Amino acid sequence: MWDILLVEDDYGLNQAVVYALGKEKYSVRSAFSLDDARKQYSEKIPDLILLDVNLPDGEGFVFCRWMKERREVPVIFLTARDLEEDVLKGYDLGAEDYVTKPFSMKILLKKISVIMKRSAGNENHVFDDGYLRIDLSEAKVSAGGKDCPVTPTELRLLGEFVKNSGHLLTYQILLERLWDSGGQFVDKHALAVNINRLRRKIEDAEHKYISNVYGMGYQWIG
Repeated sequence: MWDILLVEDDYGLNQAVVYALGKEKYSVRSAFSLDDARKQYSEKIPDLILLDVNLPDGEGFVFCRWMKERREVPVIFLTARDLEEDVLKGYDLGAEDYVTKPFSMKILLKKISVIMKRSAGNENHVFDDGYLRIDLSEAKVSAGGKDCPVTPTELRLLGEFVKNSGHLLTYQILLERLWDSGGQFVDKHALAVNINRLRRKIEDAEHKYISNVYGMGYQWIG
């Protein structure tokens, strides 16, 4: 059974989401503050985190950064903050999605289902060229012999590139494969942010892997 940590201080909304997830046979734990979320995360690492931004003792962004430094767990932000800069910040922190309130419970459940299927469907595939090693099944990446922490989205990007080496992956194809869950805010900028961050992690002057086919998409050239 998938374990979900819900971090939401609005009691009514918290219980409504818990009820809906329970009907879908998910195991759900509720936290109403950052402090509570850290304690519950430390007790048991969840499979997915639903995270509000405005919490009584700080911002959900802070918790997301804290958590990502320890382990990569998929995050969906659930928040009333709909400014573009907040949405982009959520993606920059490695979130799978950014859902603004009010939202459709059916769409939220679909998003969760898609993410869970992706998490369960990582293929046992290894790419290793002597400099870069990608182990999709173990969710481990190393470059130049050093561990290279990546976000879940970055790992899925690597998976798509490695499995389609030499083939053009258009913007639309990548967006559909990464975030096609009835999403609200999905565009090429969010994709570019993840691509550029991934390049900084795995590439150097002598090792190039991702080629930008201008106006069309990206191609794995490793």
